[in-house]
Formats: sequence, C-alpha cells, structure tokens
Amino acid sequence: MNHDNKRFTGTLKAVLFDLDGTLVDTADEFVPVVQTLRAEHGQGPMEPGRIRSSVSNGARALVSLGLGITEDTPGFEEKRLRLLELYSEVVGTLASPYPGIDALLHALQARGIGWGISTNKPRPYTEPLLEKLNIQPAPGSVVCPEDVTHRKPHPESLYKNCKDLQCAPHEAIYIGDHRRDIEAGKRAGMFTIAAAYGYIEPGDNAADWGADAQANSSAALAEMILGKQ
Repeated sequence: MNHDNKRFTGTLKAVLFDLDGTLVDTADEFVPVVQTLRAEHGQGPMEPGRIRSSVSNGARALVSLGLGITEDTPGFEEKRLRLLELYSEVVGTLASPYPGIDALLHALQARGIGWGISTNKPRPYTEPLLEKLNIQPAPGSVVCPEDVTHRKPHPESLYKNCKDLQCAPHEAIYIGDHRRDIEAGKRAGMFTIAAAYGYIEPGDNAADWGADAQANSSAALAEMILGKQ
C-alpha cells in the first residue's frame, strides 16, 4: 500500500468502479482476439503482456497496437469492427472479478452502501459480460458511453451514477486503472483510488495520476475503503 494514501473521511454512500482492469479482469479475452486479428493479416503472435497493458485503452488502441497502424490508415474502421466481432464471440468466457471484489461488494451491501460501474466500454459488450459474470450483489448503476454525451475523462457518467444511486459526488469513491478515470473522479468531486493492479501501459505510473489513494492489489481495496474488517 502506498504510504501517501489518504483515507475517505466523509459519509460513504456509493463505491464506483471502472470495469476492465479495475472490477473485472478481461485481458485474457482480448489477448487471443488481437492474436487472431494479427494472424488474419499475416503477422505472428505478439507478446501477451503488451496486449494486456493496452486493454483499458479500448478497441482502437488494440487495433493500432496489434497491427502497427494508426487510425488514419485506410481500412482501419473495417479492422476495428473485425476486432469487435472477434471479441463478441468470447465476451465473458475468460473474464472474472478481481480477487477480493466479491467480498468487498458483499461488505458494502451489509453496510447499506451502493455500488456501480462507470465504463467507456460500449453497452453491447458491457451487458453480456455482466450477464455472464452475474456479479452479486448486482450493481445499482451501470453507465456506458451510450448513456452520456461526454465519456470519461468528462465527469458526466459519474454524475449519472450518483443520480442512479441517490448520493452526492462527495459521498462516493471512484476506482479506476487509467489516468482518465482519476481525472473524471476528481472533476466530479469524488475521492479517487488508482487501481495500480490494472492494465497500465509501460512507462505510465499510477502514482503520477493524482489519485487520493493507490491500491496495489484488488485484495487491498476492502481495507482501504472500509478499514479493518
């Protein structure tokens, strides 16, 4: 645990999570998808760690990484749609909540604290993932890009979570594994926790994001949020 971690000292009414790389480990689904896309374009396998670290950046970034192209490369959109097609065939099959998440969610429920998800993952992939995982207790709010005008790092999605969960932003904690998550949380006026165990690219450092606290493992989150159990 980072010794500079602050503690949430207000009245806690909700805990909000980013999805991929924070609440759920989905990287094992994206590794074969990117490898298949590469194979379809005559390229050999890529080191899996490189793929894992880019999962939080979304489909466009994975296509750019996997095929070594940019978004203005002719045919990019076709390749992006192909990657999403491949992903839709495996979504939810190799994913699981990070260690300690189930226990944390039950502990929140026992204390009457709500929880929700704010993700940039499109709803057609978020819903089947959550349906297959059947996380209990179920989230009281799930906000996807289709639900807002501005996606993270804009705070709009977090405001919608708060409306759904009937709490004020300062009564919520937001946890994410990307700088954009922490920026969104801070702009919303929330206490923020950087999920340093998530999908962080080489050369990036969660300690540089300006979060109120940093969780170096998902198992540490419960104690960070609720204190000694």
